[in-house]
Amino acid sequence: MIQFLKKYCIVISVMIFLILVKVIWVKCSTWNLGTIESEKEDILQRKNWLVDKVCIEPLQLLKEMPGGIGLQFQGEWALYTCSMLTKALSNIAILYPETKDESIATIDSLIEIVKSPELRYYDRVRWYEDPLESLEGEKSHVSYLSHLAWMVGNYKKIGGDNKHDDIYDSICETMNRRIINSGCLNLPTYPGEPIYIPDMLVAIVALKEYSDLNNGRYLPTVRMWLEEASKKWIDKETGLLSSFITEEGEQTDEIKGSYSALNCYYLTLIDSDFAEQQYVRLKDKFKQKFPYHGLKEYHDHSCWIGLDMDAGPIICNLSPSGTAFTIGSATYFNDIDYRKGLLKTAEIAAHTVKWGDKRHYLLGNIALVGEAITLAMRTNYSNP
Repeated sequence: MIQFLKKYCIVISVMIFLILVKVIWVKCSTWNLGTIESEKEDILQRKNWLVDKVCIEPLQLLKEMPGGIGLQFQGEWALYTCSMLTKALSNIAILYPETKDESIATIDSLIEIVKSPELRYYDRVRWYEDPLESLEGEKSHVSYLSHLAWMVGNYKKIGGDNKHDDIYDSICETMNRRIINSGCLNLPTYPGEPIYIPDMLVAIVALKEYSDLNNGRYLPTVRMWLEEASKKWIDKETGLLSSFITEEGEQTDEIKGSYSALNCYYLTLIDSDFAEQQYVRLKDKFKQKFPYHGLKEYHDHSCWIGLDMDAGPIICNLSPSGTAFTIGSATYFNDIDYRKGLLKTAEIAAHTVKWGDKRHYLLGNIALVGEAITLAMRTNYSNP
């Protein structure tokens, strides 16, 4: 009995020691949170690591995605990694102007990766045609095309040249035409599946940013979509923009925290008032404070442990991707305390490591896309 108690005490002591080490680590890793200048070193070092990991041959980048998720999701995650890193670099160039030239060159490389046959292969498989070779056609390809257009828009926004103008013009004309001709102002990501509102919002963001650069062209489509969204696609129970709608434009019942957080982030880029309304409702229905700050994946029931391809591994109700996307809105609306809480949760779960002039979350080695998303979100300042 005494031997058992000794072993028990040793185990408890080790556990307490590890918890204390983790607490100290989190404190040290998050002490600088709060301002653009205090976070500068952290942000630039995470940028350095991501650029080294992502700006590689397209086929090698695809291999960096988890093998077990399948070809489609490997392609999607690689696309999101490139587009979110592009957005982070665009944000960083505005926050820290001395990085602008480097950001322009890196975004140019990322655009070339996304344009490569290897990366767009996943979309070609689902639509039975190449997204860039079928721009005159009527099949959607909305997710791939919108992310590529968004990337070019950010390249131009921070001073990039006219190198990608032809493809930018063609893609935006194609998306606008297909949206107008769709009947419900929405396009499916893939055939036979519901319309995913976050995917559609990338297209609306891309068209809005194109209009800013081209004398308001396609702005009527953006305004029409936002008006329809605010009237027809708001969930009655939560007040949040739908996660999914049918091809006929009808709402479905399911509202996901990860989708709502991503919707809210994209809205910060096109309609601040709408975004703020959604952010208030998002926190009201999905915010979680205990045991960690974060966003729940489900507002109407608990999920102590689960797995979702979009949300990630759900533990104690928390949605990893939903929590990461919420950082974008918290940053935009200067919700300082909540933003700090979200970033501390990210540190607890993902654990920062540093080497030389680079740092990253350990989980970034498994889900590179999560690292890129978090950097884009934490640099989403409205008035830097």
